[in-house]
Parts: sequence; C-alpha cells; structure tokens
Amino acid sequence: MARNKVTIVGAGNVGATTAHWLIEREVADLVLVDIPQVEGMPQGKSLDMLQAGPVMGYDAQITGTTSYEPTANSDVVVITAGLARKPGMTREDLVGRNQEIITDVIQKVIPGSPNAIYIVVTNPLDTMTYLAYKVSGLPRERILGQAGVLDGARFRTFIAQELQVSVENTHAFVLGGHGDEMVPLPRYSTVAGIPITELMTTEQIDRLVERTRKGGAEIVSLLKTGSAYYAPGASVAKMVEAILKDRKLIVPCSVYLDGEYGIKDLFFGVPVKLGRKGVEQIVEIKLQPDEKIALDKSVELIRSTMSALKL
Repeated sequence: MARNKVTIVGAGNVGATTAHWLIEREVADLVLVDIPQVEGMPQGKSLDMLQAGPVMGYDAQITGTTSYEPTANSDVVVITAGLARKPGMTREDLVGRNQEIITDVIQKVIPGSPNAIYIVVTNPLDTMTYLAYKVSGLPRERILGQAGVLDGARFRTFIAQELQVSVENTHAFVLGGHGDEMVPLPRYSTVAGIPITELMTTEQIDRLVERTRKGGAEIVSLLKTGSAYYAPGASVAKMVEAILKDRKLIVPCSVYLDGEYGIKDLFFGVPVKLGRKGVEQIVEIKLQPDEKIALDKSVELIRSTMSALKL
C-alpha cells in the first residue's frame, strides 16, 4: 500500500526539523521544498535524513527540491516558509514580507494538491493562516495554523518541572493567539486529572502562565540568532500524524471561526478535533468572565496585526 505524502514548504530549521520528526514516525513519504536561490540545501538535508534510515530503522522516503512538481498529490502540506522578525522591523514590515511569501507558496502548491489539508506555521501565525485561507479558497476545515500544540507543550513542560511529575501526566489548555495574546486556562489544565488550581498557588500558576506566553521569546534571547525549532517541529508532526491516522485527537489549533466563541471572520486558537478530514469539530467550552476578558483582548491583538494585511 502506498504511503501518504506530506509536503513541507521551507527547508530551514523548523521545516527540516518537522521532516526529521515525521520521517521517524513513518506516517508518510516527504517532500521538502524551498526556493531556487537555495538550490542544493533541501536536497542535501533530505539525503542526510535518508541516510539516517538504516541507523534508525525507517523506510519512509524524502525528496528535496526547489520546484513544486514533486509536491503534487500531497495529503498534507505544511508551510513554514517566511521571514523571522529582525531587529528594527515593524510588525507591518513582517506582515508585508511574509504576505508576499505565503501568497506565492499557496499559488504554487494548490494546483498540484487541491485536496490536501494545509497547516501554516509562518508568523504572525493567525494572520498568515487567515491570508492562506483567503488566497487558497479552501473550505475552512482544510486549513489551520499550528500554535496551541506548541504553547500547550511549553505550559505542560513548566507544570511538570514545577510539580516534579512526568510530562505524560500533564494536560494543558491554551486558547487565543500565539504569543503575548495567548490565554492559558489553568482550571482546565491538569496533572493526572487533577486541576493545577488544586496543586499550586495562584502565584505559581501566574508565573508559569507568564513563562508560557514568553516561551518563544525566552528561547530567542538564549539562542541570540534564530528561534525555536525542535518543539515547533514536533508539534507540527503531531498534528500531521493525527490527521493521517484519523485519530480524532483534540488539540488547540488556529482555525477559522464563524460565530464560535462569539468570534467571526478570524483565525483563532481553540480546541478542535483533528482527523482525516482536517478540522472535524470545533470544541466550545464555557468561559468565566475573566477568561472571556482575556479572550477578547487576544481577539483585539490579532485583529490589530491583521490590519497590516493588504487584501
């Protein structure tokens, strides 16, 4: 039986690391594509990963390319291509440059893979996913952004460290945008089913929530050049696997809301059920007044960033 096919657009750190996590899972054959100006780079990284197969025991195939022909008939397309924000760049500069990149990628990949499910990773995440949705004309269940899986993983890491328990015992619930606008929900975040509100003080929880919000910035400040890629790549791989294996996995993703949570015409992080059709259900929960205030603030921040889009 033929394996599934996954295309990863962007062979930088996040794209290549996503490929690395995925090829070990053997859920699909992979295509790693980048721009012609870096001819040889996606091919070299792909060949390196292939040669790890005999050592690690996987037979999945990976093709590196700077053309879009090999991406045809993909089941899932992951878009990591884009610029990171550099010192001196305004938010509008970043949105403008990445708008050009995302538009170009969508226009090149959609004709060969019109039935694929698309996962956007490029920042600013919610804005770029909205752009991809508008440019592609895809139904909303087949385009989503990766943010909440990563933010939840960071929150779970800090909870496990704080309480000295296995990360497998932790569950974390994060809504909203990716970054300062995220809304972690401690009363839905648990250790072995026990809400963390019963295991930690308010001060402890507030400290972990703030560290989760600044999770990406903390890594950027440590690395000095570049940003996180191991955990982001693993988060994308988990989403891809859930889709291809039709797992019906409930995880937070950035999806198009049309009235859910009282929000319309916006990509926003909420819990969804992921399966072979993509976003198979948006899970709505009742929010307390303070959580609703935080959610509304997150909406405002995303709409503010989106105002820099030229649509």
